[in-house]
Amino acid sequence: MASKLIAIVAGVGPGTGAAVARKFAATYPVVLLARNPDSFESLAKEINSGGGKAVGISTDISDSNSVKSAVETIKKEFGSDVGAAAAIFNASGGFFRKPFLEVPEDVFSKSLKVSAEGGFIFSQATLPLLLKGVEQKSAHPPSLIFTGATASVKSNALMATFATGKWALRALSQSLAREFGPQGVHVSHAIIDGVIDIPRTKEWLKELGPEGKLSADGIANDYWWLHTQPRTNFTWEIDLRPAVEKW
Repeated sequence: MASKLIAIVAGVGPGTGAAVARKFAATYPVVLLARNPDSFESLAKEINSGGGKAVGISTDISDSNSVKSAVETIKKEFGSDVGAAAAIFNASGGFFRKPFLEVPEDVFSKSLKVSAEGGFIFSQATLPLLLKGVEQKSAHPPSLIFTGATASVKSNALMATFATGKWALRALSQSLAREFGPQGVHVSHAIIDGVIDIPRTKEWLKELGPEGKLSADGIANDYWWLHTQPRTNFTWEIDLRPAVEKW
């Protein structure tokens, strides 16, 4: 296990966030960020009892002071010279489907604040740690990975709030990829095009069979693949979907 390099996962929940944390915890100590401690406490216990190291920090990813406090906690836990091997932004402003003229302004603002502004705040907080990972000669290029969605590239009817935040996050990731790739940080954006198989979606799309939904563990494997790409072969964007998904 790397001695000074950590992985940070923002937006830890029962699906992609937890799967990614488990995958990266096999190699690095992981920091789990979520607003509600219930989202990370059992996962942290699972990783720690399995021989890994996980630290959960209650964090509002859309609040710069909360994220700065989380970084201070990280440095207290791992040392002021800590670097990051990976930072994964899996937070989202919420999946809200409603006719546009019925969308409350605060709902639209929240989606934009979490997905877009949250991505901005998280990136500004973690990029210095990722650049330190470059200096510390991480075995794999330090990686900043953003979780996108179908709505990142296709804004369907009734999806104005969710899609606006996801489009903005995609634009942010592309700009950062072009700025920080030459500095050794691999910035990627993953379009998750389909329903992820988690307890909440258990009854969804049953007519499509067991392969009708995305595997969270499969997504985690793809994030690890992105992380382990050499500097000669950086992928900015991938799109993942079940074989039966229409696109």
